[in-house]
Amino acid sequence: MFKIKNKWIMIFLLYVSLISFILIFPQNAQLQYWAAMPPYNVLWPLFSPVLSPINPVTGLPVPLVTSLTNQTVLPVQPALVFDPCQPNVEGMGFLVYNTPPAFGSGLTYWDPYYGLNPWPPSYMLDPVTGAPLPIALPIGWSVYDVGSLLELKHFEWFVPLGNAAFSLAFGVPYSNLLTTGDIWGNLILPLAALTPPII
Repeated sequence: MFKIKNKWIMIFLLYVSLISFILIFPQNAQLQYWAAMPPYNVLWPLFSPVLSPINPVTGLPVPLVTSLTNQTVLPVQPALVFDPCQPNVEGMGFLVYNTPPAFGSGLTYWDPYYGLNPWPPSYMLDPVTGAPLPIALPIGWSVYDVGSLLELKHFEWFVPLGNAAFSLAFGVPYSNLLTTGDIWGNLILPLAALTPPII
């Protein structure tokens, strides 16, 4: 077994390790692309400046809401959330909207397969009790590469079509809804340029 005889070498190694940890940890924290949103564990985009603005104190993005239940009120709409384990679907997220009070309030989600429905999707609820069934997120979910996870080619039509469906169904002015560019920041370009996450 290797033993360090000189205590100054040991102190130096501990000091270097501590400095390395302090310098590296915040960089890794900033590489998170997603936050798990309770109680269902859907992924909320930390890369979207409008949905996760930067906290001026920490310099890290913070989701606009702390949970995504049917009673959550979104300060902007639509929100984009993603279930990486969504059955039989790859590369598509959910657009989530505030249902107008005249239609019962709560949240409504849109996806291109099932249209507009009350939040959450039925597979996220226990069929007997109605309690949340949180998604069992895979290892490394917080740093999933955005460009490969969400099929970016779809987002030219995904958000406008969801907004049109919501606007027509509930009479909400289309101009009151976020656009693709609003959600993605500088549209699609920054996603292709994202630094690959370090795990």
